[in-house]
Amino acid sequence: MVGIGDTVLAADGSAGTTGPDEKPSGEVQGYRDGTGSKTFLWRWYCLWFPFGVCKVAAAGTAAESSPVERSPLGRTECHSCLASAMAPLWPFILVAASGILAIDTPHPRNSALYHLTKQLLQRYQKDVRPVHDWTEATTVYLDVFVRAVLDVDAQNQKLKTSVWYSEVWDDEFLSWNSSMFDDISQISLPLSAIWAPDIIINEFVDIERLPELHYVYVNSSGTIRNSKSIQVVSACSLETYAFPFDIQNCSLTFNSILHTVEDVDLAFLRSREDVKHNRKAFSNDSEWELLSVSSAYSILQSSAGDFAQIQFHVVIRRRPLVYVVSLLIPSIFLMLVDLGSFYIPPTCRARIIFKTSLLVGYTVFRVNMSDEMPQSAVRTPLIGVFFTVCMAFLVLSLSKSILLVKFLHDQQHSGQERPLLGLGGDTDADGLLMDRRTQLVGATESSVCREHQAPSGTLKEVLSQLQSISNYFQAQDQAAQQEVGWLALLERVDRLLFQGYLVMLGLYAITLCSLWALWSRL
Repeated sequence: MVGIGDTVLAADGSAGTTGPDEKPSGEVQGYRDGTGSKTFLWRWYCLWFPFGVCKVAAAGTAAESSPVERSPLGRTECHSCLASAMAPLWPFILVAASGILAIDTPHPRNSALYHLTKQLLQRYQKDVRPVHDWTEATTVYLDVFVRAVLDVDAQNQKLKTSVWYSEVWDDEFLSWNSSMFDDISQISLPLSAIWAPDIIINEFVDIERLPELHYVYVNSSGTIRNSKSIQVVSACSLETYAFPFDIQNCSLTFNSILHTVEDVDLAFLRSREDVKHNRKAFSNDSEWELLSVSSAYSILQSSAGDFAQIQFHVVIRRRPLVYVVSLLIPSIFLMLVDLGSFYIPPTCRARIIFKTSLLVGYTVFRVNMSDEMPQSAVRTPLIGVFFTVCMAFLVLSLSKSILLVKFLHDQQHSGQERPLLGLGGDTDADGLLMDRRTQLVGATESSVCREHQAPSGTLKEVLSQLQSISNYFQAQDQAAQQEVGWLALLERVDRLLFQGYLVMLGLYAITLCSLWALWSRL
């Protein structure tokens, strides 16, 4: 029906619009429907408005009907009578109009793709392996593209990778003649509606899937291709001894959970050489670099039967430049400074302060190194072992310097015979040992005074004093000899520590250079 504000044609050919309270009279509205329903609507409006000029359009052509005169006086009465007469016919008119409009509208049920999909899945049983002869094995072709190494957890021995995984197999129940279905050679079907092989990864400890692809492609010969992107967290024996020049070899083993090799066999979709050297899909922006993906086919024999399996060995290596700059070079500089501290005289107290500062630097650097080095419960990285050994040399040298300074301090300021040296001698009433020259002068004065005071016959007392003086000097000479011996021993220890430190630093540098050379050859 004509709506409010619609444009209509008057009898004289002029155009106008209908108001909110007006009913169209004599005007013919110009609708723009589809070509299949235009004729019916124009004729219906001519029936609704019998007075005036009607233009009937059909199949893109228009034909004018002869004008019929109308009486202006009977227009309102005619319209009310016609409306009451047409009221019971409204449902039939609307149904007929919708049917005419649907004649030119395409329906999915009429498409060849719909008929093909319905025919393939109408009697399909997804719980049955798709073979006509049950003695024939279904061969599943596998292919793997390693796209990125997301994480290497050396402490928990886990490797997280992003993998593009493809499975291809033949389904004998999903083939058709493409010439009978508009030359359709390939369609997509829901994965949940067809049989799929139960292939898993043996090493996985956690699998994080990206948004799943719920459809697979099927061609007219029955070949199905199922491709998906997965993030695999797999168990791997990670070796960090040569960090940061370490190379890891982790495997991904694919096999069927239930079906033996007599039911489901595995094969390579691409050649093994192509799989090994194809690194185009790998993202080289991470810390790790993909070297190769070697593969091998084998039969796993167990009590439940023989199972076919395919192993992909993912070989990756770490890019060491960031660790060489942030760890190795600063550690070598710190060791060289510690090595130079051996040229400070052993009796100098500033040597202890210098080595103490180096020990603090070693400790801080070791903490930072522990944060950047992989934590492995199996083996400690080699640079951590070297650094710990050099730190032990520093502690030994510092302990020796502290012992030497303490020895010299007791000799110069104590005045007491050192238990360390095991010396003996005379002591005064307060238990203090006086200076060598002071005691000598005091003993001489005491003997002279006693000679003046005592009788001349007291030679025994003089002899006793001289004997005590002789004993004192002998004790002092013995102490000096022991002091020289201890100093020589400490200097010899210091020299040995210096030589051991130098050898350790040389081995550290040679080992790092060798590891880097081996890393570069791969």
